Amino acid sequence: MESLSIGKVQLTWLDGGMTNLDGGAMFGVVPKPLWSKKYPANEKNQIELPTDPIFIQVDGKNCLVESGLGKGKLTEKQLRNFGVTKESNLEASLESLGLSPEEIDYIFMTHMHFDHACGLTKLVDGEYVSVFPNAKIITSKVEWDEMRSPNIRSKNTYWKENWEAIANQVEPFEEKWTMGPITMVHTGGHSNGHSILMIEDGGEMAIHMADLMATHAHQNVLWVMAYDDYPMDSIYAKEKWQQYAMEKNAWFTFYHDAFYRAVKWGADGQIVESLKRNR
Repeated sequence: MESLSIGKVQLTWLDGGMTNLDGGAMFGVVPKPLWSKKYPANEKNQIELPTDPIFIQVDGKNCLVESGLGKGKLTEKQLRNFGVTKESNLEASLESLGLSPEEIDYIFMTHMHFDHACGLTKLVDGEYVSVFPNAKIITSKVEWDEMRSPNIRSKNTYWKENWEAIANQVEPFEEKWTMGPITMVHTGGHSNGHSILMIEDGGEMAIHMADLMATHAHQNVLWVMAYDDYPMDSIYAKEKWQQYAMEKNAWFTFYHDAFYRAVKWGADGQIVESLKRNR
């Protein structure tokens, strides 16, 4: 498992599963000859997209960023449509760190689309139960409201199987939420309730822009997904927060990138430092 230190805060990537989604959808209006140079596609025009949560231990608390793809929840049709080649091994990843799901104190959900939220619950004796029963689940109020009352478009990704069993654990925030060196900020864009996460400690910084910048190949502020509900909000937020983070020489961390866990970019837009994902 790959790890990155931000001051005294350590980030460790866990195994949350693997999807393969349509490259055109992931890069929106960007022509394939451009995006495929940065992120290759297979013969079906799919690109490899992990769903790997980040474990953070801070101030004596065990935290997760996102929850992975889950295991045993998707139908054969869903597994096929989402190009799932591997379901989550999140509990085994935690075990390798000497932890159980019951020891997780916080889960930071940038948004609650299925590929981020399926790992929150699991089937036990025919009923969905919380995988992390003692965790406080932090997400924006806008996201939590839509999760429970999705619209005609978002109902395809906001599933009751992923929220009903954990409803009493969710602590929604309005615009900003902070705990020690960790801050979540509501941005909108990819979803109306989408948030980003920042870690600042010891003069160092990491920014997790989640699905506003799903992979290193989404660095260009105009390269946004066809999946984004509010693409102009995505562009605005990417421009604002990318500039802010670049000025602080921040690491950009990823949940979906098949090649990098984190990168730093120079002023010329080239990667100057990176933590590669073991493939």
